[in-house]
Amino acid sequence: MEGKVIFIGGGPGDPELLTVKGQKVIETAEIIIYAGSLVNKKILNCSSEGAKIYNSASMNLEDIIELMEKEVKNGKIVARVHTGDPSIYGAIGEQIRELENRKINYEIIPGVSSLFATAAALKTELTLPEISQTVIITRPEGRTPKPSKEQLSALAQHQATMCIFLGVHMIKDVVRDLLECYPLQTPVGVVKKASWDEELVVRGTLENISDKVKEAGITKTALIIVGKVLDPGDFKVSKLYDAEFTHEYREGSKDI
Repeated sequence: MEGKVIFIGGGPGDPELLTVKGQKVIETAEIIIYAGSLVNKKILNCSSEGAKIYNSASMNLEDIIELMEKEVKNGKIVARVHTGDPSIYGAIGEQIRELENRKINYEIIPGVSSLFATAAALKTELTLPEISQTVIITRPEGRTPKPSKEQLSALAQHQATMCIFLGVHMIKDVVRDLLECYPLQTPVGVVKKASWDEELVVRGTLENISDKVKEAGITKTALIIVGKVLDPGDFKVSKLYDAEFTHEYREGSKDI
């Protein structure tokens, strides 16, 4: 039987946010490689008794690919479990490149990103009519360089909803860059371990969020959302549900 590598988005942490499709693969996979520093191990509770489970936190890329290649050649299904959705800061691109070079079959099952679990924890819609219709997903520059046009200060010019991964440990620098364009009173939400039992939510503005994050002791595994959508005040309803708006499925009381 031909083996395969299946990349799985393990979701933000809550095991119930693992997709049904992803769960089915984990239940039957003979080999599981999971990102142990980020993935909630409870997600693996559904794995079969005979499955071999590897924590990739202690492995480098070559170790991972060699294990995948060996097991796939033996006809095994390898479940590669990443946190959230693997397409966002999941480091799957480099794995896919190696698999394709070695002509190893693979597929990808998407997952619920921590971004959406964070929005849910903040009880917010990331896009609101005439408030923000754009969501920017980014990270500050650290040991991983960024293109100059993607610096936070450059992206802040749009004043759109900004979702910042991997930046809470340098929150003061993040705030400094954002303040080049966002007003001081712009709302900010920081959520640590969104959807986990130990989820922690901190709200503030660009003026005080650094101090609040420090007081809460948050230094990692948190996502920052910035933008007026977090505290929009009054805003217009969407055209989709506006009683006066006519569209394909409904005749409005007044076409505008």
